[in-house]
Amino acid sequence: QVQLVESGGGLVQVGGSLRLSCAVSESIFSIEIMDWYRQAPGKQRELVARVPRWGSRIYADSVKGRFTANRDAAKNTVWLQMNDLKPEDTGVYFCHAELPQGDYWGQGTQVTVSS
Repeated sequence: QVQLVESGGGLVQVGGSLRLSCAVSESIFSIEIMDWYRQAPGKQRELVARVPRWGSRIYADSVKGRFTANRDAAKNTVWLQMNDLKPEDTGVYFCHAELPQGDYWGQGTQVTVSS
């Protein structure tokens, strides 16, 4: 059973920065797709950033130029650097891994941006 544990969320003011981390219980070297999603109150979960094993990162239009996602295979960690945060970035951020045996999700970490 693969486990994903997010950390790094918190309360930040508009324009501030946060760095989220997702620790994975097994090697991420061969995991093709890892993603960051977020869910705002009353809204559907949405894709924020996709970090494929190979190829270019994919970002939601709303975060392009402000968020950067990457993976560190040596540490089995995926991270999301969030800069110039806005109130609309508020939500629970989830790490997701797509494996041949199924999809795995972390428990989420809350990000709140105050104005």
